[in-house]
Amino acid sequence: MTSRYSYRSSLLRGPLQRNSHPILSVYELEKILYTGKTIRNHADEVQPGLYLGDQEIAANKGELYRMGITHILNATHSRFRGGDEYYKGMNILYMGIDAQDSPTFDMTVHFYPAADFIHRTLRKRGKILVHCAVGVSRSATLVLAYLMIYHHMTLVEAINTVKDRRGIIPNRGFLRQLLDLDNTLREKR
Repeated sequence: MTSRYSYRSSLLRGPLQRNSHPILSVYELEKILYTGKTIRNHADEVQPGLYLGDQEIAANKGELYRMGITHILNATHSRFRGGDEYYKGMNILYMGIDAQDSPTFDMTVHFYPAADFIHRTLRKRGKILVHCAVGVSRSATLVLAYLMIYHHMTLVEAINTVKDRRGIIPNRGFLRQLLDLDNTLREKR
């Protein structure tokens, strides 16, 4: 017989099976997240053509050109920070989301539009940088939602896919919203 502790600790070792339906807490998700890579780069490729990064890399036009970035999804967009006009002449398509890194901010309204933008980019063999200020919470939440929606991953599978390539830690409110998305997607499958 498997104890509750050994079952939960097994979550840290790898992705869950698709047919399993555990109910995870935010605390358990944070334990999984803390086992990943720490941030060392301004951007990391977490899937082919999909980069997760920070504001510094988004502002470095030379590096964006070198990386071959064709699309940018900015989760910290505001009228005070850049926007598509900043990338004028670079052939970069831009999408901005004005999200606050607050547990009370409703990121769910952006899950599907952001996932669609990422998916369309990668389907055309483009390269996309999804970023926020530090590249660990807002932008990571959008990337996790994309993997769940378009790659049919569970939340734990999506976290395991990203965390070994880039240290991420979505805030607790975003983790709750991702758990709700995970449950909704499981019901549809």
